[in-house]
Amino acid sequence: MRKGELTHQTILETAVRLASRVGLQGLSIGGLAEELGLSKSGLFAHFKSKTELQVQVLEAASVVFTERVVRPALGKARGEPRVRALFDGWLTWDRDALLEGGCIFVAAAAELDDAPGPARDTLVQGQRDWLDCLAQAARIAVAEGHFREALDVEQFAHDQYSVMLGFHHAKRLMRDPQAEARARRAFDALVTAARTPTS
Repeated sequence: MRKGELTHQTILETAVRLASRVGLQGLSIGGLAEELGLSKSGLFAHFKSKTELQVQVLEAASVVFTERVVRPALGKARGEPRVRALFDGWLTWDRDALLEGGCIFVAAAAELDDAPGPARDTLVQGQRDWLDCLAQAARIAVAEGHFREALDVEQFAHDQYSVMLGFHHAKRLMRDPQAEARARRAFDALVTAARTPTS
């Protein structure tokens, strides 16, 4: 592909991949230009600042996450099967070829938690939307009779999110070969506790 044929989407995909390796704070227009074999001035037509680059990278990663994790899960049966599909998709997300350095959202959370600004705001909104998605899946499981009526679905979403954060920490930092197995056991325990009791 010639330089002039590089689309904005292709540039963003490369930027997401690079940010997964070097972090959002390590991402720069100069570094992205070098990765793409373009001039910095050529990229300024796409991103006017590093902040804008960071925001667009997070937005692009969210779109990919929706396509590869959320949409397939929504094709599953309502209730517990969908809750499980969301969890399974989340586990495989860490292995996505686009994310050479692991989940970009988990890494960005550590970088941006004390860094107010547009990038942090974008990340926070995306994670709130994801927690809402998890809570809604649990809420549907309650409506389907799979989970007990008194279940606190926001707490369930929080606990599920915590399992995944623990998984990323164990896998990426601790290099624990049992990271996925432990995460699955923790999730299974969470689901078992949420189920409607049988007489």
